[in-house]
Amino acid sequence: MDPTASIALWSGLFLATHIVVSSSLVRPRLIAAIGEQPYRGVYSLISFATFIPMLIVFAYHKHAGPMLWNFRDLEPVRGMAQILMLLALIFLVAGLINPSPALVSMSGPPTPRPPRAMLKITRHPSFIAFILFGFAHLLMNGWLGDIFFFGCFPALGIIGGIHQDQRKIRELGDSYRQFVAQTSFFPGAALASGRQHWSRADTPWTAILLGIGLTIVIVIFHPIMFGGMPLR
Repeated sequence: MDPTASIALWSGLFLATHIVVSSSLVRPRLIAAIGEQPYRGVYSLISFATFIPMLIVFAYHKHAGPMLWNFRDLEPVRGMAQILMLLALIFLVAGLINPSPALVSMSGPPTPRPPRAMLKITRHPSFIAFILFGFAHLLMNGWLGDIFFFGCFPALGIIGGIHQDQRKIRELGDSYRQFVAQTSFFPGAALASGRQHWSRADTPWTAILLGIGLTIVIVIFHPIMFGGMPLR
């Protein structure tokens, strides 16, 4: 198979399986048939069964296909890519430290706490991290195969966030609906609209410091770990 087509195929399978297996048509039926914990195991197995081949195919055929854009020599764009990666890592770490209620398994009537810290910026910091990661690498990789590979991360982040909100509203009802009303998916929208108010106590210093540290490590070791041009 053509390398570009192989990357597109596995990227599409990775994205499609996430959407289909967690959809409102498939997920409840699987949980009813095998239970919630086994379902999570099946979901993880399917995810790895598509993610690992996608990584392998891309590793062997990186920069496949025609180049549709080339911003690699433009320092402002390179700087933008670095900033996006820094923000992606900060959002990712913040999402692990203060996870969204959408990612926390709840049983019985939920009583989520008021949004704080990063959740005042976005209710889906982990998905935003995927989106920023994808856009950062799309700026630096204009080959068609790379676009298929890195493009699936923003697609997963956007579709996953919307889908998760819909599912949690069905499962948790008014409690999660209230959380959605108080927060925003798009970073900063809830703050700009006045639904949330930032305070010094909300600043996620741990996530910021870890994000900066991880960014420095990636900038230094990116050519060794992933090849190609450094991010600096």
